[in-house]
Amino acid sequence: MGYARTVRVHAGFARTVDAARQALASQGFGVLTEIDVAATLKSKIGRDMEDYVILGACNPQLAERALDIDRDIGLLLPCNVVVRTEGSTTVVQALDPATMVTSTGLDAMSAVADEATRRLDIALAQLAEELNR
Repeated sequence: MGYARTVRVHAGFARTVDAARQALASQGFGVLTEIDVAATLKSKIGRDMEDYVILGACNPQLAERALDIDRDIGLLLPCNVVVRTEGSTTVVQALDPATMVTSTGLDAMSAVADEATRRLDIALAQLAEELNR
């Protein structure tokens, strides 16, 4: 089973990061954290790599519902969204919310995961449509 929901776009990295933030916001997700993996690896161990950012996205209503079902679900929150360059394209990936169900084994988590999946899929589709014109 795959654990990523992925789109590829033909836009620059910085523009894609900004557009990803906007697309996520349109679906109720705020970005709580941003980790510039490329810059961190360069400064900490001198390693060069392609542009690679992890956005920690959270929809507060969905997080509340998930936490009410299982307090341990915080280990899987926020929803990580990766923006990275790959050759001539920029890749945007979101952790598949179904991972919450398979990881916890709690059927009650299905409704939350389904709603999160629907919202993330809309955001990714909007992003791809905007940047692949």
